[in-house]
Amino acid sequence: MGFSPLGLVVALCVLAPTLLLVWFPPQVPVPAAHVPRALGLLERAGQALCVVVPAITLPGRLIGWWAVPAVVALVGYYALWARYLLDGRTATALYRPWWVLPVPMAILPVLVILSTAAWLSNPWIAVAGVILAAGHIPASVIIARAVQAGAQDVP
Repeated sequence: MGFSPLGLVVALCVLAPTLLLVWFPPQVPVPAAHVPRALGLLERAGQALCVVVPAITLPGRLIGWWAVPAVVALVGYYALWARYLLDGRTATALYRPWWVLPVPMAILPVLVILSTAAWLSNPWIAVAGVILAAGHIPASVIIARAVQAGAQDVP
């Protein structure tokens, strides 16, 4: 245990765009979707762990080239937040597929965290990332299906 400034910076960089939803929520609320309770709890645990664990665990030997996929995934994540804002803050912009990624706004933060774990040689960050992936990605797929179904109902 210990404090990791690099881990804190990464955690804040991944968390910060989500705060946009406080000030810029979707114009039309996201349709209700039934996310199983266990999956929702797993998602929340993963989110909390991915904010806390990088900051409170010391890195091992830095493996510099792993910073590249972390930064690329983070830039992609920020670009998707820009898409959300520029597309009029629609739920479909939050859950629309991009390239080969079915729920990129869920997958890219996981990639940032897992790449950071490799970059900082920190297995605890990897565990947090796997827990996040196990909850956040399937929950986002469920919500994305509800958003797509709602979009098809609109004339």
